[in-house]
Amino acid sequence: MAANAPDPVLVEIVEGTLASVEKEVETAIARTSRSPMIRDAHDFRAGIHDRALRKLTGRSYSALVHPVARDFPLDTMRPGDVYFHNDVYESEGGIGHLPDLCVTVPVFHDDGQGAGPQVVAFVQAFGHHDDIGGGCPGSMPSGARSVFEEGLMVPPIKLWDQGVPNRAALRIMTRNSRMPDSLAADLDAECAACLMGARRLAELFGRYGRAAVEGCFDAILTATTETYRREILAKIPEGTHVWEDYAEHDGVDPPRLHRQRITLTRLPDRLIIDFTGTSPQAKGPINHCGDYADGNFLKKWLAPILRNLADTPERMAELDVNEGVVPLIEMRFPPKGTLLTPVFPAPTNARTFVILRLLGVLAGVLAKAVDGRMPADQETIRYTGVHGTDEHGAPYLMREVLGGGSGGRHYADGEDTVHVVPDSRNLPTEFTEARFPFRVERLGLAVDSGGAGRHRGGLGYEKHIRMLRDASFMSIADRTILSCWGVKGGRAGHPFQVVIDPGGPNERVLDGLVDAEPVRAGEVIRIRTTGGGGWGDPLERPAAEVLRDVRWGKVSRAAARADYGVPVTGPDGDPAADPAAVEGLRAELRAQRGPDIPFFDRGPGYASLSGGAASAEVDHW
Repeated sequence: MAANAPDPVLVEIVEGTLASVEKEVETAIARTSRSPMIRDAHDFRAGIHDRALRKLTGRSYSALVHPVARDFPLDTMRPGDVYFHNDVYESEGGIGHLPDLCVTVPVFHDDGQGAGPQVVAFVQAFGHHDDIGGGCPGSMPSGARSVFEEGLMVPPIKLWDQGVPNRAALRIMTRNSRMPDSLAADLDAECAACLMGARRLAELFGRYGRAAVEGCFDAILTATTETYRREILAKIPEGTHVWEDYAEHDGVDPPRLHRQRITLTRLPDRLIIDFTGTSPQAKGPINHCGDYADGNFLKKWLAPILRNLADTPERMAELDVNEGVVPLIEMRFPPKGTLLTPVFPAPTNARTFVILRLLGVLAGVLAKAVDGRMPADQETIRYTGVHGTDEHGAPYLMREVLGGGSGGRHYADGEDTVHVVPDSRNLPTEFTEARFPFRVERLGLAVDSGGAGRHRGGLGYEKHIRMLRDASFMSIADRTILSCWGVKGGRAGHPFQVVIDPGGPNERVLDGLVDAEPVRAGEVIRIRTTGGGGWGDPLERPAAEVLRDVRWGKVSRAAARADYGVPVTGPDGDPAADPAAVEGLRAELRAQRGPDIPFFDRGPGYASLSGGAASAEVDHW
């Protein structure tokens, strides 16, 4: 052990304490908040950062401390201070849209040298809140043309001053919200939880001393850097690869291909991710401010995709993403005015169409570099919900983040109904039916939604909601035209779809971006979320696995025949297939599809937006 190296046992203690404090903060928020989005759907995150603004914990992503430290020098902070912001353009890239409210609490330690308490770390929490004003309930107007339509913007402010809340600021925020009580309760929960986390970390510094604890911080981040360099970057051959994917609509212009392109260059010591070629900023709210703080937030946001290159799934689950990944990634952004470099006041409330698509773009360009040994495309977040008045005349807002299927992998099928936001979940039926005027009549798997492949894509949800009172439906969703792509012969999954009154006299299919579609009492809202893309040739999937999927209700008999070349016979509970019939049908299907199969399959929706082309130039080797 080097002379100045920290005690490895102490490093383990400090690392475990950080993880424990982060979890305790999140648990406190979940137990004391009020809104369904925070308390039940768990659409929030906590993070711990050191005084150099480096993210120390790696279980999940978090926002940044950079904007707080920029506007409030550390030597002006005092114990009991709480800082707040949600301004996208003042957040240094850490906040994507205005409903994400961020609370930051500094941690103090007095080393007894006469200088008094000094800032040594930060505890932070940010989450998606019910409503912060703007043009529609939920503060995500699908046709917004500027950020001014999206709600109240708050640059970094001191929300608590040495333990005293700023009641005037809180009143301004709640006055601008359609759901003031839940907003106030959620903010109280987050402030109290972060203050508690700050006390826990102060105890750690008090027990071991500032020098020892900060030495452990350095060791934790250095270990991450070396682990990713040794176990992940080493799997990527040196060279350059290009790939792109698309958002399909922006809520203002007609649907078209909004390109997000990555040129990936592997150098001996780092990866270069170049976004040159990304489309101009959209008129509607799908833009994301990614080019601040040298892309610090995006580096940590995209880095979890790299973990798919780990030796085993078990090892992948062990790898954290903290500030240690930042030195390994260099980002190059196009000039101002693109989807990733928007110019204020471009709207951003549906920025998930870009920032989540980038996860797939990085996975795709890596797949080209490593001969497909990356997962096919995964589900992306979408918000659905209803709003109106209940039987007492009180306004309500119910929003839900329904997951979808993840992509097939080179060693296994994709997972069904996962949520790309870690630890997030659908709302419990018992809770929603008790609180809101509707009935959930079905919640299950969307049959055939996963892309066909040697390893099938995961399935999305199918949910049926019957309204008991007249209401309005809302949706912020993409992948309604374009599908989650398949790779290396795998087929694309099925896209997202919402149908009102299916089979009834007023049946209608909705666009993905809807603010207030009227739904009459008695009508059903049928929601089907995206399925993940398939991996590998579906005609190579063993017939026994196809029959198992049919028996489990994941694949229909028609899809078994058309997609997998397995003509199914026998009862539903015990399906069968004649081996000779399978061999003959698969030979016929192979002959029909031709020799030039692109490396990526985007599904039939791509042709409708590309002028008839079935694939992009970058989809081929």
